[in-house]
Amino acid sequence: MTRLAFHWNRLGLWFGWPNAHYRNSEKIVAAVGGLLGIVIVWYATQAMLGPAFAPLVVPSLGATAVLVFAVPHSPLTQPWAVIGGHVVSAVIGVACQQLIPGPGLAGACAVGLAILAMHALRCIHPPGGATALTAVIGGSAVHALGFRYAVTPLAINALLIVLLGTLYNYAFPWRRYPLALMRAAAPVAKAAPGFPTIAQAQVEAAMARQRVVLDISPEELAEIFNAALAIAASDNAAPAFALRIGGVYGNNRPGPDWSVRRIVDERPSSTPEFDLVVYEIVEGSGRGRIDSCPRGDFLNWVASEVRAH
Repeated sequence: MTRLAFHWNRLGLWFGWPNAHYRNSEKIVAAVGGLLGIVIVWYATQAMLGPAFAPLVVPSLGATAVLVFAVPHSPLTQPWAVIGGHVVSAVIGVACQQLIPGPGLAGACAVGLAILAMHALRCIHPPGGATALTAVIGGSAVHALGFRYAVTPLAINALLIVLLGTLYNYAFPWRRYPLALMRAAAPVAKAAPGFPTIAQAQVEAAMARQRVVLDISPEELAEIFNAALAIAASDNAAPAFALRIGGVYGNNRPGPDWSVRRIVDERPSSTPEFDLVVYEIVEGSGRGRIDSCPRGDFLNWVASEVRAH
């Protein structure tokens, strides 16, 4: 590595420049989702309160749309975080506006107390800070709403984005929202020798020991670790599990290439590598289709055995 490349990498590290990035199709999916989300909350706010209110209260929902449609599996974007974060922050913002003189001090207290409350209630949602601040500096129109601001429009708009995020992301099996709808995951097969699987409890213990704040759940982190171990194992050894009728298997590929199959039948032959495997696609492109392939091709495709939720 040249000295220039070394310093460039160090600069990227300081700025937090990621080494990986999303594919273009994923960026388009997220952008279209965000567009639809803002269209819905904009006109919903106008219908509830009139056209003058939309520019005041929608901006914090714009940040919510970015999170729900760009990183739908983040703990910061799950329904309780979205709805609870906005509502709690709105209530605190209104209280600070009414009880603390001066917009500067009231706004600062609103944001700080909103962060504290979201931490305590386990509904951290960054746009909640903007919601709390808007309650203070949104002007007389927002002030006139009082605590109604927390329900109409904030709670209703947050619920609309959660519902849209659920419906929209459901069309893309690898990014279903909320995270509970990711029904086929969690590798259960043992990795090859030298590549142990990692349990969720072990990930949580490691996160606690490192004392870092990660924008990812322990479940997802465990799946990423196990997927990486499975890839490493497949690069160094044959799959460490046996194919069986009724077994569910995944290819552990990212994005639209992700797929999960359930073996429904086998057709033995005199040459084992030419045995026919009949499978159903249970997740991913072609979901519900029945197909077949030689056992050797299936083994080349499979990366792990998974548990269907």
